[in-house]
Amino acid sequence: MPAAATEAQSAALRTLLRSLGQIVLQPNAFTGACLLAAWLLCDPRLACAALMGAIAANVSAVLAGYREDATRAGLHGFNGALAGLAAFSFIADNATAAAVAILAATGAAWLLEPWSRWLRARDLGFFSSPCLIVTWLWLPLVTRVSQQTAFTAEHTLDATQLSSGLLAGFAQTGFASGALPGLLVLIGIAAASRRHALWALVGAGLASAVHLQFGASASSFEAGLLGFNGALSAIALADCGIAVTLGGVALSVALQTAATYYALPAMTAPFVLATWSMQWFTRRFMRDAAVSEAAECVEARGPVTSPASITSAASVRRAG
Repeated sequence: MPAAATEAQSAALRTLLRSLGQIVLQPNAFTGACLLAAWLLCDPRLACAALMGAIAANVSAVLAGYREDATRAGLHGFNGALAGLAAFSFIADNATAAAVAILAATGAAWLLEPWSRWLRARDLGFFSSPCLIVTWLWLPLVTRVSQQTAFTAEHTLDATQLSSGLLAGFAQTGFASGALPGLLVLIGIAAASRRHALWALVGAGLASAVHLQFGASASSFEAGLLGFNGALSAIALADCGIAVTLGGVALSVALQTAATYYALPAMTAPFVLATWSMQWFTRRFMRDAAVSEAAECVEARGPVTSPASITSAASVRRAG
């Protein structure tokens, strides 16, 4: 019994840490531990918020009878963790923030299953969209708003400020700030996938450079507000090819710029919308290209007896 209890506790801890790791799209317990360390270093309040949200979401998923393997992979907990972080980031009073965090995390967990089925039917991932939906529902009820990116000309950044601002962008993926917390997050990503870590650096650097080129303030860059959506977009699209990945980063910059202009609390919405757009475009383009190629192949062999012949040939090519 003691051995079984220890194993159960270890499995629960790994599930909790994977839930935190999924915030940066890594189902890895060590990545989650790095994010937890980053929150503790930045503000222990954030660490409590993430743990509270992840636990509430995982418990809700278990009570709702959702798939156990998905829960263990952290898929049900990470939107809860983000919901908790959002609550403590936008609400100053700890008691109110805790209540909202638990309710929002529970709502995100219950929303996830039907919402992910709808998205899966369209070949799209859910990412942080459940947290965004739930947060936008209660956010108008509070007066405290997120820091918006200002577009004003400021001083030139030196090498230290450039590296600090780039790393701070990784901390902002979990509502934290600071170069050292960002470095811990980057280490966590690299521990799970060095390729994803490299793409995250490219995405954060490219997004920050474009924002600065178009007039974003140096203070916003140093706070990490310019790079986090680009980093997440690059990780999510890393397996889709260089052009698609860079296109997703660029689109996330455009969407974040638009949200800033209209003073909207976008959070990670630019990353989610940019990734969905590139996923849809890629699948649509590949499908059309495959159908066209199959049609040319069939035409070279002889007349086509029905439109279904082209579709069938395209499917075989994709499967191959």
